[in-house]
Amino acid sequence: MSCKNSDISILDHFIDVSKMVKIGSGAYREQIDYKLTRYACYLIAQNGDSRKKVIALAQTYFAVQTRKQEISEKQYSMLTEDEKRFYQRDLTRKGNYSLNQTAKNAGVKNFDRFHNSGYKGLYNGETADDIAKRKGLRYREDILDNMGSDELIANLFRISQTEQKLKKDNIQIEKEANKAHYEVGSKIRKTIKELGGTMPEDLPTPKKRLKQLEKENKGSLKKK
Repeated sequence: MSCKNSDISILDHFIDVSKMVKIGSGAYREQIDYKLTRYACYLIAQNGDSRKKVIALAQTYFAVQTRKQEISEKQYSMLTEDEKRFYQRDLTRKGNYSLNQTAKNAGVKNFDRFHNSGYKGLYNGETADDIAKRKGLRYREDILDNMGSDELIANLFRISQTEQKLKKDNIQIEKEANKAHYEVGSKIRKTIKELGGTMPEDLPTPKKRLKQLEKENKGSLKKK
């Protein structure tokens, strides 16, 4: 009920994985089963009977994890913009690595085209090269190293949601993977617009790239 009243698709979080199982005399019957997302597990735990040990343990687990997140957010808010850039850049690097593994399993071979599909969706048709030129970067210079924290966050969201979609939709064809990446980027762009946010291409480019900052500060920012 909580999921439905929040206008969140129930089928996205309570996934029917029922199957036919063999019983006596060679007959089969349906065994009802569900695959739950983390959000679904949270709802079940919060709405369950806390007198049951398994529910009480689950509620405690989610309470602890929520507290950890609150502490993390507080610490993050105290970082300087450059420190936030290092932090978000590290997350996007890890996210892209994971996405590449998932994309490979989805049949992707041309990774430049795959990633450009996501950029085109998020940046209103711009490829990675287009973004680099607009930012005034040198040839083959990493565009992610030349983004502010807000722009990196938008790209991190694109990366994580694309990986989830490739897995959830069980995509196995490169063309479909590229299409999915573009659609995710486009939807994130639409959401930013609806919220009245600044479009990614309109966000300011930092004066110094992260490699330059790291060299100047001898890695102190990155360690933080």
